[in-house]
Amino acid sequence: MSRYSDPYDADRPLRLGCACGRHRSDAEHAAAELRTRSESAEFEAESNAFVEAALVKALFPQDGLRRRFLKAVGRRTAMAAIGSVLPIASLQAMAQEKGAIEKKDLKIGFIPITCATPLIMAHPLGFYQRQGLNVEVVKTAGWALIRDKMLNKEYDATHFLSPMPLAISLGVGSNATPMRVATIQNTNGQAITLHVKHKDKRDPKQWKGFKFAVPFEYSMHNFLLRYYVAEAGLNPDTDIQIRVVPPPEMVANLRAGNIDGYLGPDPFNQRAVFEEVGFLHVLTKDLWDGHPCCAFGTSAEFIRQNPNTFAALFRAVLTSAAMAREAKNRELIAKVISPQAYLNQPETVVAQVLTGRFADGLGNVKTVPDRADFDPIPWQSMAVWMLTQMQRWGYVKGDVNYKQIAEQVFLLTDAKKHMQALDMKPPAGAYPKFTIMGRVFDPEKAAAYADSFAIRRAA
Repeated sequence: MSRYSDPYDADRPLRLGCACGRHRSDAEHAAAELRTRSESAEFEAESNAFVEAALVKALFPQDGLRRRFLKAVGRRTAMAAIGSVLPIASLQAMAQEKGAIEKKDLKIGFIPITCATPLIMAHPLGFYQRQGLNVEVVKTAGWALIRDKMLNKEYDATHFLSPMPLAISLGVGSNATPMRVATIQNTNGQAITLHVKHKDKRDPKQWKGFKFAVPFEYSMHNFLLRYYVAEAGLNPDTDIQIRVVPPPEMVANLRAGNIDGYLGPDPFNQRAVFEEVGFLHVLTKDLWDGHPCCAFGTSAEFIRQNPNTFAALFRAVLTSAAMAREAKNRELIAKVISPQAYLNQPETVVAQVLTGRFADGLGNVKTVPDRADFDPIPWQSMAVWMLTQMQRWGYVKGDVNYKQIAEQVFLLTDAKKHMQALDMKPPAGAYPKFTIMGRVFDPEKAAAYADSFAIRRAA
């Protein structure tokens, strides 16, 4: 029993909610505390500064001329002079006004995993509401259902596995329907979890005949598991079995002995440790540090029909991701997203994942601050890598125009534009290189990379 709600503790006030007494629960208290860190006044000030900077840039497109002018007249005189000829205040007010929202009542699907943290926390923290949206976030049983509800237009936008929009757009596993990735929801945040009976089989070369679960075929989990065992010399199509199991069912299947392990999302890796049925064999950040996993997106049709609504969603999710990236917020976020309406998990399990201080099931307590992160940038080279693996394992056939597909589906330019408007300083470039298990992936040489693997599905 909470010390604040014990009616028989004479030294404590009787409180029926949170510690401060102003909220109905600790989760609601945490949500309110986080909201205070992102007040609209700060956003308005940043927006005003952006507008003023844009006006000065327009008047003085050459930095040398601008510097000479400012040095000659001084800051205050320059501000007064520019303000006397340009309606800065009016323009700043206009910048605060967004285009009319075409559709305010929205349904957004999600799977109850920590990968969806930005999308989920935006609901109780009011980030959707601040953008003029009335969003219902809908807990969904599995990824096939997410796909089907998007195709049937039952959901307006959704939590995706990041390869899913590529597959759906290509018509792989479904009818071809153009989908778009607005942001990456999370980077890292996965693990290979093995049953406790396999503590003496840490070398993947010993896994021949093992049964593994992944959440969906078109997932980073599937591609990373295949990559990992192939690097150990096993063929994932013949030497092990890979089954699709919804994330909430992974621990139960591990306990029952239906599978030997899984490459799955958290909190279910940590939940297996919590339940003492599994141990963390390896974090996926140790295979590819900074790898994408899940994404936030919608259909191309929805964006065409509701551009202002989509922009509002973009702003809400980017703001949420920026907050989730701050380590100081992680314990409070764990409190906000753990309740039944969202993850329905013990708060201690979620906190171990988000803070990166966790038990590994092997008797160790580890500190890995970036075990999970929430970098929202939808790098197009990430999409290219996914396409090479879809090609490698026979999900797509023939030649692939990697860049064309990546640029259609991963909305990097839009993400950077919205980040800049929110003063989030987007990084430069579109096709950075990545290192996966010690091997550099160059997206400029994607076809050669896809053809370079000794272990692959026969054509």
